[in-house]
Amino acid sequence: MPRLFAGIEVPEEIGAELARLRQPLPGAKWTDPADFHITLRFAGDVERPVAREFAAGLAEIELDAFELRLAGLGAFGGNDPRAIYAGLERSDALAALARATERAARSAGLQPETRAFKPHVTLARLRATPPEAVARVLGRIGAFRSSAFFVPRFVLFSAKPNVGGGPYVAEETYQLIGGYDPAYADE
Repeated sequence: MPRLFAGIEVPEEIGAELARLRQPLPGAKWTDPADFHITLRFAGDVERPVAREFAAGLAEIELDAFELRLAGLGAFGGNDPRAIYAGLERSDALAALARATERAARSAGLQPETRAFKPHVTLARLRATPPEAVARVLGRIGAFRSSAFFVPRFVLFSAKPNVGGGPYVAEETYQLIGGYDPAYADE
């Protein structure tokens, strides 16, 4: 039973920008730059027939390639912080792609996503990290803004069954309209 999600890869140069933000922080497990991504739709641990239907639905998505920019850092979890993330500038194209992946998930028989789409890149997972320490780190690096980057495609990723986490494997890639990028030509 694979654990799947649809997402957008973070280009290597943007990953390098994010990796430079790492700070000493008790209880932080920083994400490997090779595993940086923007989740569009988490499917979870699914049976193979559902996985095939989800992949087929994703293949039917026809949207234009677009640009994104990461902007601002934050933490999920309030007084019990669980993760530090990089947010994204508002993007109608990204929102449209997220809605399309949600439709593909529902067509495959997955339950509707109940949480609002909050695009982000997880930088660190936190365990028993004092909120004051997180606030200090965010105070130092929270004004982060990346270079703009081109999104030529999206990916169906798999993660470790039952537990998630990287390393993630690109199971299928889906080209966006006008999304040819020579950086991916050899794949």
